[in-house]
Amino acid sequence: ALLDLSGVHQVNGTWMGSTTLPCTYVPSEGFTQQTLSWSMERDYSTSTIFRRDDSGDHILLSRFRDRVSVPKNSPGDASLLIENLEIPDSGHYTCQVTWRSKNNNLITKEVTTMVKVVKVAATKPVIRAGEPGLAVPAGASASLTCVAGGSPPISYRWFRGTPGGRAVPLGSGAELAWRSLRPSDSGTYYCEAQGR
Repeated sequence: ALLDLSGVHQVNGTWMGSTTLPCTYVPSEGFTQQTLSWSMERDYSTSTIFRRDDSGDHILLSRFRDRVSVPKNSPGDASLLIENLEIPDSGHYTCQVTWRSKNNNLITKEVTTMVKVVKVAATKPVIRAGEPGLAVPAGASASLTCVAGGSPPISYRWFRGTPGGRAVPLGSGAELAWRSLRPSDSGTYYCEAQGR
């Protein structure tokens, strides 16, 4: 098991989120990493995305520029981080590392990971109350925060009233805040979360 790359078979990424494709090895004495490349196969064509060699790091596909990176100073870690995932990023990614031994032999290993980028609908939101909670003295400040999961961006809207009944829209944004509460602020509030 000298100089073997380990990775995973499949990675699921969330649209507009980020994901890491693992590619690691145990550095061995007498072997130095010469080149490291990541390529992607989609629709029967393969293109190199990233290459690291003596001259530095190169991102070779413009649509991945500013979105992919490989850890800099951690020997043995060649994992690829992809940010702001797009649906066309789905495909097969191959990590290929070449080492040079002391007697100038080259050894090349590779590992392939399948990436699936999926859109995730916004989850049912949860409302979190700030200090001092839901029972608040008049004149105090308070806040409610709406939190939902899913593919970003998620937009939030606040209402006073009951869902499906009479409701007054209060604004957008995850947080609803009061500087100085009045007794008339007592009541029922709800939020809506919506994904793209």
